[in-house]
Amino acid sequence: MGEVHHASGTTSIKGTGVVAGVAYAPAVWVRPRPALPEIGTPVAEDARDQQFERFTAAADTVAGRLAQRAETVEGVAAEVLTATVGMVNDRGWRRTVKKNVAEGHPAEYAAVAATQKFVDMFEAAGGVMAERTTDLKDIRDRVIAELRGEPEPGLPDIAGEGVLFADDLSPADTATLDPAHVVAMVTELGGPTSHTAIIARQLNLPCIVAAGPALRDIVAGEPVLVDGALGTVTRNADEESSRTAVAQFRERAAVIAQWRGPARTSDGHRVQLLANVADGNAARVAAGTQAEGIGLYRTEMSFLSTSTEPTVEEQAAVYRKVFDAFPDSKVVIRTLDAGSDKPIAYATLAEEENPALGVRGLRMARDNEGLLLRQLDAVALAAEGRGEDAPTWVMAPMVATESEAEYFAGLCRERGLTAGAMIEVPAAALMSDRLMPHLDFVSIGTNDLTQYTMAADRLSPQLAYLTDPWQPAVLRLVKETCRVGELTATPVGVCGEAAADPLLACVLTGLGVTSLSAASTAVAGVGAQLATVDLATCREVAAAVLDTSGADTARELAREMLLG
Repeated sequence: MGEVHHASGTTSIKGTGVVAGVAYAPAVWVRPRPALPEIGTPVAEDARDQQFERFTAAADTVAGRLAQRAETVEGVAAEVLTATVGMVNDRGWRRTVKKNVAEGHPAEYAAVAATQKFVDMFEAAGGVMAERTTDLKDIRDRVIAELRGEPEPGLPDIAGEGVLFADDLSPADTATLDPAHVVAMVTELGGPTSHTAIIARQLNLPCIVAAGPALRDIVAGEPVLVDGALGTVTRNADEESSRTAVAQFRERAAVIAQWRGPARTSDGHRVQLLANVADGNAARVAAGTQAEGIGLYRTEMSFLSTSTEPTVEEQAAVYRKVFDAFPDSKVVIRTLDAGSDKPIAYATLAEEENPALGVRGLRMARDNEGLLLRQLDAVALAAEGRGEDAPTWVMAPMVATESEAEYFAGLCRERGLTAGAMIEVPAAALMSDRLMPHLDFVSIGTNDLTQYTMAADRLSPQLAYLTDPWQPAVLRLVKETCRVGELTATPVGVCGEAAADPLLACVLTGLGVTSLSAASTAVAGVGAQLATVDLATCREVAAAVLDTSGADTARELAREMLLG
């Protein structure tokens, strides 16, 4: 996003802050990727088998190393590493390498050409498939380094503390970060919903993405001041004032760690704070935090690597693990949000011109209603025996019309489930007065609502400045949804990443949002911030923010009004 020079001699590089926090430490760059081989001289026919054996040995070593790492971590990190091992062992990729070797290419080039074939396919698919090209290139580079006997690219050994810099971090690297040594992360590329951002939130590490090429000027060992809330990396910062800023941040973090719910503003206005989870393990972790329940269970995350549809009983067993973590609390389940960036083999169309605007979420039921009916049956089966204090709420993603809301609500009520819809298509926010009479609740998915309102791919680093939930256009749609929610007595939650930002949480509360659901590590920070302000101030800040010209101005104004 460019470099800003200050009169004091300091310079700041501005990116998109995704996890708030302040850190001051020497810069540490990830180990470089290996230089990719050129096509080169063809390998003699009698040496080709040996070339493929070299490749297989290197790929097996890389897979083994990643699998070993997966055993040392848990939760999202373990899932990410296991998925990466799956890519190294992918038969299609290995077959393509074998074919390239059989045509006379050395092992290194055969791996590069095979990877490029899959990268092109993934990029053509768009969405999260396109984001997974980082993973593909990562396993290619690890295998090439192994073939050459070079050090594995990625995380260096860090003595003491360091701020980790990279063009973009691979999921395998992000998943094995040690927060005792890495005190912040900054990437040149990436976006607010990338793997890096998601795992940084899980670790609660200050993190900035999409900081741009100016980052390259920072040399290893140079001390830098990182402010995750502002999205700034400052060079030549005064050491004493930087250390004071870090100490103040850590004091604040200690206050947050002591915070106990339920969440209220300083004048007693209740806001329900819930957790976003992807599986039973994440739900168990969330149960150990101040989260009051689950506000978003992303069911599709349990089935990303499943090639055939699980039975109703198999699905119910998966869902029950999430329910068991919160036996006496509300759990909000989202039906399959497959498609676009989360393809599921048994549910998603093979190819679409523009998958983010295609058949995803509830739209799949038009041609495959059975898939939705069986999922709702499984949810109802898993929820059997839950008491009145533990309601099961179910919401459909990608609802865009009144008839879709009415259809989905009918299916839920037939099964004794509380019916809701995601507000993530701008049409749903604008037509909320027609949708809400059919529904028991709505939940605003700010990630997609922002993407569709700003016409900007949420995974594009170049467009991260647009896919910022502080955009006044997005907040105006939130305000309209809350206005109708109040008129119809319909609870309005927010379950997108916006709910994890303590200052934005105050704005959302001021707009009329009744519950906030975020990564469980973010819950206490939001609760502690809400406790410092009254509802009138939240409303005043919300009104001021709606009247700003853009996301940066909105964020800075809220910061000034709420923190002084």
